[in-house]
Amino acid sequence: MTERTIPRLKFKRDFDFKPSSQSTIGYKAGWEGPVTQACAEVAVKAGAADLTNGAAEKPKANG
Repeated sequence: MTERTIPRLKFKRDFDFKPSSQSTIGYKAGWEGPVTQACAEVAVKAGAADLTNGAAEKPKANG
């Protein structure tokens, strides 16, 4: 099984990510932490954030 990593971003400016038409997640400039792959792609493309080299490993399921 291939391990996936969770992207970790550092936001350069305030950024609103809309995962659906009914929700918005706001990230403040300077915040750094794990985000979804979809959020990472949109934020980096928009120039609002940079990937950091401290990508966290996806948590493993118990069992």
